[in-house]
Amino acid sequence: MGEITAKDVKVLRDATHVSMMECKKALQEADGDMDRAMTLLRERGMAVAAKKATRTAKDGKVAARVSEDGSRAAMIEVNCETDFVTRNEKFQAFVEELSEKALDAEDDSLAEKVKDDLTARIAEIGENLVVRRNVRFELQGTGLLASYVHLGGKVGVLLEMGCEKPETASADAFRELARDLTLHVAATDPEALSREDVPQEKVDAEREIFKKQVEGKPEHIIEKIVEGKVDKFYSQICLLEQGFVKDDKISVTELMKQKGGEVGDTFSIRRYARYQLGGE
Repeated sequence: MGEITAKDVKVLRDATHVSMMECKKALQEADGDMDRAMTLLRERGMAVAAKKATRTAKDGKVAARVSEDGSRAAMIEVNCETDFVTRNEKFQAFVEELSEKALDAEDDSLAEKVKDDLTARIAEIGENLVVRRNVRFELQGTGLLASYVHLGGKVGVLLEMGCEKPETASADAFRELARDLTLHVAATDPEALSREDVPQEKVDAEREIFKKQVEGKPEHIIEKIVEGKVDKFYSQICLLEQGFVKDDKISVTELMKQKGGEVGDTFSIRRYARYQLGGE
């Protein structure tokens, strides 16, 4: 077993919110395997479902925008080597320029298209710059595209919302809801739109963890408890089932039904994308 460092313990602590002592113990039992240590903590009921822990963080910026005619939206992550360059005005402006170009680029073609621009800016700024990833949405049917960038470019969101009536797409209430939902996605980082989008193997793995958590309880109530935990798991990771960030007593689905009813329309979320600087 390799040495368990204080940094390793802190990474697990940040991901699970469990005490440093328990995190160190779990890492020791897992021979330093971060994912296995996280599973051990969850089996003991100490930690809720957490994102994959990471020891690395990247410098750079996430930018997102919607085209003037509202038909396209794009988001991009550009990495640099230091936080000093991240705060450089020329770098900030360059990333915004690239996000504009991303509106017209296929997802896998932007880096090649801006290769010469990158080379020139690398020479000017004095650090290596990398277009790490980008995504583009085109509006499908009646609705709107919305974008949001949080924490000065550390988190970005694209969202496509649908409605049935063409006049609703330009209504202030619909646009305000879309804005609120981009903020919600930025804050809660959902893993899927709906429970149908969650891989079955992930659900099965969670179910096994929940079964271990209730070992020793009467057989006739175990299944009910486990299924209740599975439903709660879905409500934590699925956008449509999450409690709305501004009022967690109402789910995102219930919020859309309520807001749609106020204007005599039906609202939906067709898709979303969320980038976190250095994330997966």
